[in-house]
Amino acid sequence: MHEHEIWLTALFNRFLAAPANAVLDLFKVEHEAAHPWTNWMSMELFVVALLVIVFAVLRSQLSVDRPGRLQHVFEVIYGFFRGQASDYIDHHPEKFADFSTTLFVFILFMNLIGVIPAFQSPTMYPMVPLGCALAVLAYYNWMGLRAQGVWGYMKHFAGPTPALAPLMVPIELISHLARPLSLTIRLYANMFAGEQVTMAFLALTYLIVPSLFMGLHVFVGFLQAYVFALLTLIYVGSAVAHEH
Repeated sequence: MHEHEIWLTALFNRFLAAPANAVLDLFKVEHEAAHPWTNWMSMELFVVALLVIVFAVLRSQLSVDRPGRLQHVFEVIYGFFRGQASDYIDHHPEKFADFSTTLFVFILFMNLIGVIPAFQSPTMYPMVPLGCALAVLAYYNWMGLRAQGVWGYMKHFAGPTPALAPLMVPIELISHLARPLSLTIRLYANMFAGEQVTMAFLALTYLIVPSLFMGLHVFVGFLQAYVFALLTLIYVGSAVAHEH
């Protein structure tokens, strides 16, 4: 048995099953040969394609003298996260606004795509939030290593004095490894619950009550994308901070 396929996933499985099977076989991933594509895979790729189109259109319309509405929207989003970076990162915060803004926009589109009938939010599947969380883990650790060098960054794990290192290193390692888990569960649980509640009321009632819950779902989508991006900035800030 395989999950209920939305129309987009059915198209992927009909026309693109062979390349998906080849990749999954290469990595020894168990799958159903007739249905290698899952809803979260097709929807995440759809969001990526949608963002490529949006930014291609935006790039073609960029203007210093007469910026359009789309340019204004993304300038406001970028300016907001650049300001947030300044609040949490002491040295050159503008360097880290790009990643957090990109992460926010990507997660926001994935969260909100499920509001459209016949689509699903890929973030309601745990694999998608986990992938984003692992990207955050890799990013802030790499930024910390670049900013302070290997030895300087490792001192963050050792605590304020060498005597505490045997105690602090395991605690810090567990803390860092728990961050992706926390990011994953928070985003996945909120989006899954919102999707299920909205679908339940859509099946029972018409228009007014589902519309209220869809509005709440949109709000939660914005909030969770913001929290994910904000926590990323906080983690980066702690990783690149120099001890005084």
